[in-house]
Amino acid sequence: MISISILGSGNVAQHLISAFEKADGIELVQVYSRNPNSITSTSKSISVIQDYKQLLPVDLFIIAVSDDAITSVSELILFTNQLVVHTSGSVAMESLSNSNRKGVFYPLQTLSKTKEINFKEVPLCIEAESNSDLKLLHEVASAISNQVFEIDSNQRKSLHVAAVFVNNFANHLFQIGNDICDEKGISFEILKPLILETANKLNTLSPKEAQTGPAKRGDTSTINKHLDFLTDSNQKELYKLLTKSIIDNGKL
Repeated sequence: MISISILGSGNVAQHLISAFEKADGIELVQVYSRNPNSITSTSKSISVIQDYKQLLPVDLFIIAVSDDAITSVSELILFTNQLVVHTSGSVAMESLSNSNRKGVFYPLQTLSKTKEINFKEVPLCIEAESNSDLKLLHEVASAISNQVFEIDSNQRKSLHVAAVFVNNFANHLFQIGNDICDEKGISFEILKPLILETANKLNTLSPKEAQTGPAKRGDTSTINKHLDFLTDSNQKELYKLLTKSIIDNGKL
């Protein structure tokens, strides 16, 4: 049985708590939160604490807090030579306190407290300073996910940037599409099958192979009509920039 404590109460922490509670071979010992009432997913058998001095030694401490708080929180773990990991996609492993062994346990997924997910399908990116710690992290990750990857800090930076493009930026484009529909009294629901089909195509095609649309075809007439239609300057500039990017990518 691998003993784990989680420090944090945000989206990532909540989903990890829920996943570990259901996992075989894992004992979730403690959860630290400044506000115990914010922890909604723990059973009564798990101790929720508000004081770092109450932390008990465990096999693995997982810090699931905001990026700018990771270093300071790691320094509040009053032990030495314990395995301490963070869950950030953009913070280096070296940012953790030198008092303990370091690692990373990064779930590559968009997580919301109110949206349940199947954690078995969430890619978990792990990193550690030693092979023995990496082996332990692999065992812990495999207990809750079927997709475990050994990713170093430099690779993780690339993944995080790529994730912003395919998730955060893509979702912002969905929002723009929603706004354009709203302006003309059109239900955004009409576009959802198109969005889903676009994503599903990536199961069999590369993004470049799946690209369609006027920029891909070099249809300047349609492109100009769209630009004439758009009145919002930000939308117009985004359309021009993305169109140019698609055209340039087709020349590669």
